[in-house]
Amino acid sequence: MKSKIIQFVLGIVVLGLIYWVYVLISTPIKFEQEQKEREAQVIERIKDIRTAERQFKSKYQHFTADFDSLINFVLTETMEGERKLIDEDDSVAMAEAKKKYGKNFKNVEKFTYSVKDSIFKHLTPEKVAELRYVPCTGNKTEFILEAGMLATESKIVIPVVRCRTPYIAFLDTVAYRQEVINLVDNVKNNLNKYPGIEFGSMERGNNEAGNWE
Repeated sequence: MKSKIIQFVLGIVVLGLIYWVYVLISTPIKFEQEQKEREAQVIERIKDIRTAERQFKSKYQHFTADFDSLINFVLTETMEGERKLIDEDDSVAMAEAKKKYGKNFKNVEKFTYSVKDSIFKHLTPEKVAELRYVPCTGNKTEFILEAGMLATESKIVIPVVRCRTPYIAFLDTVAYRQEVINLVDNVKNNLNKYPGIEFGSMERGNNEAGNWE
């Protein structure tokens, strides 16, 4: 009877050890997979924010740090573009146009286009309104958005922008608490990089580069 109890207890211990080893091995793998999936969602959205900021700057010569202004710009405003009237490789058509309109004929016409319907046609108006929110946060956490003007070493003033969100905002810090701590510590202290996803800089002009690129 006593030996059976001992065997039972040993069996429980062995099962416990097996489960502990399984958790030890599987948790980092599961975390890495979830990190990739969530980062992909964050990067997709922050790319749209960057596109919107670049269009905003193209029209107003500066970036904006206000999501209301940026979202309203995407939903309601238009941009002006230029396109060729005639294929310039078509020498016959070009010659006829110059004959008809004179030698000062300009092979360009201006047109306006909707920011929403042309550049953001892949997003519904509701999705555009959600650009400010970090994915995987239930629309409770916003991206950190900054914008301003920066004087370079050559005394040229340029518009700059930075948009970011830390890992702790969108990763599961409950199920993977230690893994997130280790990730942040490694990226921040060992790699000397921002522990999250970001584009742009307020300290230098970097063409709105993203740290995932």
